[in-house]
Parts: sequence; C-alpha cells; structure tokens
Amino acid sequence: MKNTFSILFIALFFVACQQKIKPDDVTKLNGYWEIEKVTFEKEKDKDYSINESYDYFKINKNNKGIRKKVMPQLDGTFLVNDAYENVTVRFKDDKTYIDYSTPFTKWSEELITLKDNELVLLNAEKKEYHYKKTGPINLLGDGKKIK
Repeated sequence: MKNTFSILFIALFFVACQQKIKPDDVTKLNGYWEIEKVTFEKEKDKDYSINESYDYFKINKNNKGIRKKVMPQLDGTFLVNDAYENVTVRFKDDKTYIDYSTPFTKWSEELITLKDNELVLLNAEKKEYHYKKTGPINLLGDGKKIK
C-alpha cells in the first residue's frame, strides 16, 4: 500500500510539473533555435554538438508565421535561401501544436516545452527535439556589432 501511494505521488508530481503553454508564450518562439539533442522512444538519444543550421521562427500576434533553416557564418551573418514553412500555432485539449505547411506537404508537432531559452517539440514518430535559443556568432574577432 505504501508503494502505491509513492507511485501515485510521483506520477502526480510529474503531471503537475508539466508546462502549460499559454497564448502569450508563443512570442518566445521568435528567433534562432539550435538543436541540442533528439530523444527517441526506443533508441539511444542523439546529441548534436555542432550544427550547420539553425531553425528561425517568426510568429506574429495571430499565431501565424514562418520557420526557415538558416546557416550561421563566422562573421555573424546567416546564409538563407527562399525556402520556408508556413507555421500556425494551435491550442487544443490543453495541448499546443505547431502546424507546418509547404506547397508539398503538411504536418504537426506538439509543443512540449517553451521557455525563453528552451524549446522541446514532439513529432508523430514520438521523437523529441530539444533546442536551445541562440543567435549570431562572430568568431572573426573584428569587433563589429552583429545586427
């Protein structure tokens, strides 16, 4: 009986600690996100120590916007192309989703965590993508400010 209460308490603790994402939190998505790791349901996690590209989100007040892949350069600039995904943030049944669309396909990911410097997304294959907020880098040491 003691074990049952312990397990119940631990389960309730984890449920209570789960972040509830509010509509006001959506603006935290805006900016550059660097992937740190991917966790799999039945496989070993994959850590990313170096990334050639970042995800850039720009979401407006009506929860619509874009996501682009950008490539940081040593001088603090980014290489970009014309490719992007349309993004809509959707709230349903106490969960938050990001719906993506391109001219070729549509898909959704569940927004698990959204903090100032942390983002976790869960896709349909039960893979969790863990991101950290980042920005331009300048390794040239030329003293120029990055916009």
